[in-house]
Amino acid sequence: MKFADPKNDLAFKKIFGNKHHKNILISFLNSVLDFKDEKEIVYVELANPYQVPKIPELKETILDINATNKDGQSFIVEMQKKDLGDFTKRSLYYTSKAYVSQLPKGQNYTILKKVYFIGILNFNIFDNKNYISRHLIINQETNTQDLEDFEFNFIELPKFNKELNELNSILDKWIYFIKNASSLEMIPQEYNSIEEFKEAFDIATQTSWDQQELKVYEYMALKEFDELNALKTAEKKGMQKGMQKGIEQGIEKGIKQGIEKGKKEGEKKAKLDVAKNLLKADVDIDTIVISTNLTKADIINLKDTLS
Repeated sequence: MKFADPKNDLAFKKIFGNKHHKNILISFLNSVLDFKDEKEIVYVELANPYQVPKIPELKETILDINATNKDGQSFIVEMQKKDLGDFTKRSLYYTSKAYVSQLPKGQNYTILKKVYFIGILNFNIFDNKNYISRHLIINQETNTQDLEDFEFNFIELPKFNKELNELNSILDKWIYFIKNASSLEMIPQEYNSIEEFKEAFDIATQTSWDQQELKVYEYMALKEFDELNALKTAEKKGMQKGMQKGIEQGIEKGIKQGIEKGKKEGEKKAKLDVAKNLLKADVDIDTIVISTNLTKADIINLKDTLS
């Protein structure tokens, strides 16, 4: 049995953005946001449900997940496999854009509902040790959340290192699934008792995919591989160029230092030759110091060599 990699854009959207399996997204959102009891999400409406994109149009296809619950609150879920920089600014942009889009022209601001952003990252961007971090707008003086309409949640996959027997929560199981499903050969027994996970694994089973889905999945995987190789090649060339420049600068600096050292040594030798002649003429040491700018120790050592 071969499972698709949920970190692949197409697979992620097929699993979590499937309008026929909304319970998967609901379970994931409740676990990430720690929603229980009266806050628990029971319904979502997908703004951009999964559909197989056409390869030529991939650049224009929105593969992130955008949903709203029965209270009108919005949830943006994005899987980011490569660190392209400025991801925090991107999350702010997406969240603020979703917030503003709720307000038709001429409507009152009171209709605006909270927006939650969830970023699943295959790289690290924060200093926290835990794999999940929640970011709120906090009043620095009172430590209260007076501005409640924005919430950012980031999951950094490299920080998640739990094994199957260490999965203590539904969230742990979702993150393990996202990070490791493609390396599994069967559904682990830890997942068998929960319907949402069985459905997620079933959707991730590539033997049930049609040819177009497999084609797009492979295309995106190869595209990512090519981008990674291009990045590594650029980094390698940059390092080589930097090393070459460093060598050239080092050689240039060494030549300059050598010339400077030779110049100083030549000047001192000339002064010592003058001092040697003055000593032979029985000129006193203090006068020689003034005449040559040599140290008294230099002249005494020179005198000893002449004795």
